[in-house]
Amino acid sequence: MIMVEALTLAKLARPGMSDGDRRELWVRWGRGESISEIGRAIARPPGSVFTVLKGAGGYVPAPRRRREGSLTLVEREEVSRGLAREESMRSIAARLGRSPSTIGREIGRYKGPRQYRAVDADDRAWRRAQRPKLCLLACDERLRRFVSGKLGVDSSSEQIAGYLRKHHEPGSGMRVSRETIYKSLFVQARGVLAKNLQKHLRSGRPIRRNVHNTVTGQWRFQITDAVSIRHRPAEVADRAVPGHWESQ
Repeated sequence: MIMVEALTLAKLARPGMSDGDRRELWVRWGRGESISEIGRAIARPPGSVFTVLKGAGGYVPAPRRRREGSLTLVEREEVSRGLAREESMRSIAARLGRSPSTIGREIGRYKGPRQYRAVDADDRAWRRAQRPKLCLLACDERLRRFVSGKLGVDSSSEQIAGYLRKHHEPGSGMRVSRETIYKSLFVQARGVLAKNLQKHLRSGRPIRRNVHNTVTGQWRFQITDAVSIRHRPAEVADRAVPGHWESQ
């Protein structure tokens, strides 16, 4: 038992979170588990769980995928070995079945042949692929100003989306879904709407919770062997003795 507790404490003390823990975190969050429950399941403090959730605004991140046609780590290692042998770009490209321009762009991103490292190049490619795409509010200043103004006077995202549907025709450029508004507020990487507008939302939360993330029906804060107040003795119910008035 002491060994298990020591291992758990050691895990809590380590910075960062493994990919496996992150996957389990998002699965449990999607099932509606609380931050405390998730923390206990993956042996992490609630603050660490919240930090991961807040970074994505409470939205489950899309799975990482390589863009079709992009170089793989194995190919980048071949590029690195070819450069070490001082092969030409055309020779490396021919061996990999790639165009010389593809190899040239790959090497050019990393300050030339001498600085090129396959693992670093692959890691940077993954990070570029994770950059968020511009959302509707980021591309349309008129719509962004309207939404910001409505949020500033405490209109909900649902009310704003409904108002726009009612007063603007499809294709007018003045329509936006409530989820787009939420993501523009909560997903930190987007930075489209001012973060101080979050306080105008009805929930007041810094992260978005879906319909499954609720404590309704969950057994929490129960008193062990609790006795209903209906079962109190008659002399207590009569409140004839001093001290029986508390909590009445």
